[in-house]
Amino acid sequence: MLGLLFVAPLVVLGLYSLGSGWAFPHLLPRRFDMRALEYLASEWRTVGFHLVSSVAYSLTTAVLTLALTIMPAHLFARRQFRGKVILEGVLLAPALVPAMTFSMGVHSMFIRAGLADTMTGVVLVLSTFTYPYMLRALVAGYQSFGEEYALCAQNLGADALTRLWRVELPLLLPSIVAGGSVVFLVAFSEYFLVFLIGGGRVPSFTGYLFPFLASSDLGMASMLTLVFFIAPLILFAVTELTVTRAYRRRGLY
Repeated sequence: MLGLLFVAPLVVLGLYSLGSGWAFPHLLPRRFDMRALEYLASEWRTVGFHLVSSVAYSLTTAVLTLALTIMPAHLFARRQFRGKVILEGVLLAPALVPAMTFSMGVHSMFIRAGLADTMTGVVLVLSTFTYPYMLRALVAGYQSFGEEYALCAQNLGADALTRLWRVELPLLLPSIVAGGSVVFLVAFSEYFLVFLIGGGRVPSFTGYLFPFLASSDLGMASMLTLVFFIAPLILFAVTELTVTRAYRRRGLY
């Protein structure tokens, strides 16, 4: 049943992309054409350029959020201190606040700092908006195993960086993949923040797709939406294979 709910919308998108005359109450399109595919074949460089740009800043955002949250996650999972709940709530606030609430202020700050209309600015604002997802995933990951692994490595002479790289990160890998996947998807599908901070100068697939979604050309919009879906799917498949291979190499799978 869940598979049907997942596949059914893709079938509808496929029919829309090939059927230019599909309207209610017809069960199937009245005519089929290859106009959307022909457009995709003729504009594949432009589509690919926007797609690669979106994947690039989304992956960079995921890596940056990991770097920003690894130490706070360790602190929240391993230590008890006064004000912990309040501090954790403050750090998780960006996930609860609508993007438009703080985006205008951030835009003004970025203009003064020279970060507006740049890829760096886009990555920074997306990291601010998405890091709570990575933080929660890493906290849960640290709580899933005890402190004994790091203590054992410390007793054997490993320094803090070695313990992090050789002990904690391999054990956190499932949490990193889970949190990174959410961060990537949110950043990859974000339109407003990328358009506002990027100023239209940072190419994004959502920025390329949105005019088609707002138009009456459902065929083109459906075809580009399928492309939008396929890119993360391929990336997640590659990630799954890479993580599985890494675990087998370490004897953990």
